[in-house]
Amino acid sequence: MAKTPDLKRGQRLSDAQRSTIGAELLKRYETGKSVRELCAETGYSIGRVRRLLEDAGVTFRARGGAGRRR
Repeated sequence: MAKTPDLKRGQRLSDAQRSTIGAELLKRYETGKSVRELCAETGYSIGRVRRLLEDAGVTFRARGGAGRRR
């Protein structure tokens, strides 16, 4: 993944950064990475990663990973 900007808690991204980072996160998510894996790669919180993905137009997968049964 391209280097994401290091941000302090509560620090905002510019609109251009949000679009660029969101598109990259979406591409990685669609190749099978989990939200938690994206958090570990970027150092961003789950909430920030989810918001960036939502802004990029994600369709979230069901929770629980492969093989989870109800």
